[in-house]
Amino acid sequence: MRDMKISIIIPVLNEKKILPFLVDLKGRCGGDDRRSIEIIVVDGDPAGSTVGLISDSAIKTGIAQKGRARQQNFGAKMAQGVVLLFLHADTRLPGNFTNLIRKTIHVGFSGGAFDLQIDSPHPLLRFTSRIGSFRSRITGIPYGDQGIFITRSLFEKIGGFPDLPLMEDIALMLRIKKSHKAFTILPDKAVTSPRMWYKKGILYTMIRNPMLALLYFLGVSPRVLVKFYYG
Repeated sequence: MRDMKISIIIPVLNEKKILPFLVDLKGRCGGDDRRSIEIIVVDGDPAGSTVGLISDSAIKTGIAQKGRARQQNFGAKMAQGVVLLFLHADTRLPGNFTNLIRKTIHVGFSGGAFDLQIDSPHPLLRFTSRIGSFRSRITGIPYGDQGIFITRSLFEKIGGFPDLPLMEDIALMLRIKKSHKAFTILPDKAVTSPRMWYKKGILYTMIRNPMLALLYFLGVSPRVLVKFYYG
């Protein structure tokens, strides 16, 4: 299965800690050689303030219009892998994630994601992790911070991420569901940073995120919702 090349696509914007993150990511790729793994970092800053910090020639970089959907679609066009893994720059995957992905695709799934864990001992955030894990398993719709991966063929067939300023991960998952292709959520944890919860307030963020998702499912445009997400 080692010949199943995985392209890891990372959208960034003003990520000052990108270098330690990339070092950690390369370490988690285990014994995979450069031919079976490629890392692509796509900057949403026209000046390339984040990719300008990367001097590792083994890491591909690009600059796209700001927005995770646009940056991730841009990275997918750069990619050469048969599997595309979309990874947020504040999420750490299991040490054996490449093998887990390959095994998942090998047994017949067209994509998958990892279980959610917020990297904090705070009781409310531990509760949020459990609720998020339960929600994604019941709905079959993981969020972007769970490391969504998908075969390149299916990604291209469904048209990639819709060009939305928010909810692009949910919109992609709805496209996958519509395709009726097998998708799974692995029990292995994707550990995501709690920085968003601490920055905006834990209780506020716990209420805001599911409310925005509900409003999106009710038909409210992401171009309206994004104002509440960043505002």
